[in-house]
Amino acid sequence: MEDFVDSFDRQVDDILYWLTDNAAFLFDAARYALEGLYDGVLWALIAAPFYVVAVVLGLAAWRMIGLVPGIVTALALAACYAMGLWAETMETLALVFAASVIALAISLPVGILAGLFPRLDRALMPTLDLIQTMPPYIYLLPAIALLGYGPATALAATVIVAMPPAIRLTSLGIRETPHEFIELGQASGVTTRQMFFKIRLPFAVPSIMAGINQSLMMAFGMVVIAGIVGSGGLGETIYGAIRTLDIATSINASIAIVVLTMVLDRITQSAARKR
Repeated sequence: MEDFVDSFDRQVDDILYWLTDNAAFLFDAARYALEGLYDGVLWALIAAPFYVVAVVLGLAAWRMIGLVPGIVTALALAACYAMGLWAETMETLALVFAASVIALAISLPVGILAGLFPRLDRALMPTLDLIQTMPPYIYLLPAIALLGYGPATALAATVIVAMPPAIRLTSLGIRETPHEFIELGQASGVTTRQMFFKIRLPFAVPSIMAGINQSLMMAFGMVVIAGIVGSGGLGETIYGAIRTLDIATSINASIAIVVLTMVLDRITQSAARKR
């Protein structure tokens, strides 16, 4: 048994060495693309004054949830600025946004296909189970080996962690279209395209929105963990505070994370309910 484990470990190492030696240009291109997306989102967030971002998110919360939550959202974001963590807060938001965009761009089409083709759904389930049950730190190790330290590694690991909920719930929504409506569409002579866009997709939207919400929450958890690889943001702030036993800074950063998480969670939940 030990011989098998040693052989397996050597094969994994050999594969990583081969990739770094022969496919470095691909991973360099991936790193530049990921960091370019992150830098673009971060620039848009940092370029605006803090009160503009706070007011915009407050108005979004007002529109989606209510007046009082909107005011609380704006004040909570202002508190992040008052604690001196505005740049780190925006870095975290940029990481979450960039990772979520990539994860959803992959997950939603895959989830739709899985909902339409049961065999694909059954084939994907073991992989999704494996991704969700593995410790999140595991995804940082190969990402460091192939992409190096920095935001690109954090984005790659976060994308992997954020995809399963969106795939599962999108597939579930497509599969659970009421059968009587499908029969009605078939009796009406609708095309396959019309069946999808006018019957299946509208019924699946609440489940898809729930998947988007869950992906955002998974992304938040992962970007905090990814602070250990120098990704920046509140995760790196907490990691640095832990190393220096700076309890006050760690509490402040935790409060900022809670603020961001609750704001986006409530807004996306409300969007799902309204839809």
